[in-house]
Amino acid sequence: MAFQPIGQRINQRRGQQRRGQRTGFLATLAAAMTLPLAGPVHADSRDVHIAINDAATPAVPASIIPAPDAPRVEPQLEPIGSGMASFYGRSLAGSRTASGQRFDPGALTAAHRTLPFGTQVQVTNASTGDSVIVTINDRGPFHSNRVIDLSEAAARQIGIARAGSGMVQLAVLSPGG
Repeated sequence: MAFQPIGQRINQRRGQQRRGQRTGFLATLAAAMTLPLAGPVHADSRDVHIAINDAATPAVPASIIPAPDAPRVEPQLEPIGSGMASFYGRSLAGSRTASGQRFDPGALTAAHRTLPFGTQVQVTNASTGDSVIVTINDRGPFHSNRVIDLSEAAARQIGIARAGSGMVQLAVLSPGG
């Protein structure tokens, strides 16, 4: 085998690849030309008549047709305990929670010692039956006899804001199914 510069060897290989690609394309084209062609398509006069009549009939606007009701999935409640709840003061507004979010007293959020961030919990006032659904976004409470710290909005919704704390029942929401 004689010595060839690398540039010539690369050019020879490229030429061989192109010839192979051209041959493959021509073989595919020849095979496609042997397939029988479909004959002309003729419209049936009845189809044309129906199409004209359908076009003349006014359609009901889509906005008038009610959308079908989506199947309603009721969340399942898994009771996790009860105890004393308290709420964060407004002085912590804007502070970072353990999840990294800024604390908003107007949001329906809460702190729990062990539940994962993002968990939705139904908190029910044991004496009135009022309940609220909160999202866990912080760790706490750090008072030993408390089970959950609520945002001010959540505490107001279940009626414990004025007293500062109250007995509650907790249940984790999980998708129904």
